Amino acid sequence: MNPLMSAEQAVLGAALLDPEQLTHLEWLAADHFYRPVHQALFGALRKLRNDGHPALSADGPLPLSWVTDAVEEAGQHVRGLTAAYAHTLIQACPRTEHAPVYGRMVLEGAIHRTVAQHAIRLHQAARADAVQGEVEGALRTADVLTGVLTDLARRWGTDPRPVPPTAGPPAATDIPLPAQSGQVAEDERFLLAVLAEQPGAMGEVVAWLRPGDFADPTHGQLYRCLGALHHRGEPIDRITLLWEAQRRGLLADGTVSSEQLTAVCEGMVPGSADWFGQRVMRSSVTRTAAASARAIRTLAQDEVLGPGRLINLHELGPLDEVRARWATANSSSAPKATASAPPAAEPPPDRVKAARARSTPRPGASPPAPASRLPTLPATRPPSRGHP
Repeated sequence: MNPLMSAEQAVLGAALLDPEQLTHLEWLAADHFYRPVHQALFGALRKLRNDGHPALSADGPLPLSWVTDAVEEAGQHVRGLTAAYAHTLIQACPRTEHAPVYGRMVLEGAIHRTVAQHAIRLHQAARADAVQGEVEGALRTADVLTGVLTDLARRWGTDPRPVPPTAGPPAATDIPLPAQSGQVAEDERFLLAVLAEQPGAMGEVVAWLRPGDFADPTHGQLYRCLGALHHRGEPIDRITLLWEAQRRGLLADGTVSSEQLTAVCEGMVPGSADWFGQRVMRSSVTRTAAASARAIRTLAQDEVLGPGRLINLHELGPLDEVRARWATANSSSAPKATASAPPAAEPPPDRVKAARARSTPRPGASPPAPASRLPTLPATRPPSRGHP
């Protein structure tokens, strides 16, 4: 027989033989049992105890009414329970004083099942949100899972303390959601085009959008290049973007070609970087939720894994991080540029100076003359040879 089923039978047999064992099982709930008949019987035993069943105060041997009344009470909620099965449970209990240990085995099995069930719901909610272009369902389901983990930790006798696993959860891009892949790729291309062609557009998204939020790794690398140019205070356009991609080896290793980059930049449509960025961010939230759900379900189905590892899930960490940035994106109150707004200001002098310093050749090379000292051409054309 399955060890978990043996533990369920043993803990019920202990409670049928010695009702006092129920006082050591206050942390165990009826829904922690796997079989419905066991759930009903444990709930009935606890109800009889709370109602002050006469058998609890009887002197001498335990009255048979304790067993028969428990079977009758449980029979109102489940079919197929007989007195003969109750005696089978009694025979399945080696020692009544071991009831807390048997109950802890039951709780361990419940932790695995419960975490797996909520991981499946989280994955389903993420896929549904991906189809509808929303994130609320996945985030709400993640909150429910967090609450369940907190309750299980309390019953297990510990506090949730997420610790980094030996191998992290799969990246969000490892688990594509086909229902949204086409639209997401288009949003990412439009966002990159806006960032490359609109001065100051990076300032609208750089605080909360990350390269890992892009479903297409190539798009994420191009966004990383744009972020580097913005961080150094250098001008951003399709030429500087191509230059930065080359400096990072993206052209050499085939990550992107100059034709692909040009096509992305030429595909700009009227729009706001903040608006496209939030669409990309929304997709990142649902993909990360789906990836976390898959990782959690895999862990929960591993019978070797101890319950403490499931209670202290680190796999929800990536979703929490993306969720925090999603909240930042929605609460951003940065003013948007309008048609009548003045052109973007020049980069700060210190950034310009730092950028020029990085472009200065090393000692030994002939440095170019500063712009202020370059010779200027005369305004008039010099006389040709042979003429005075």
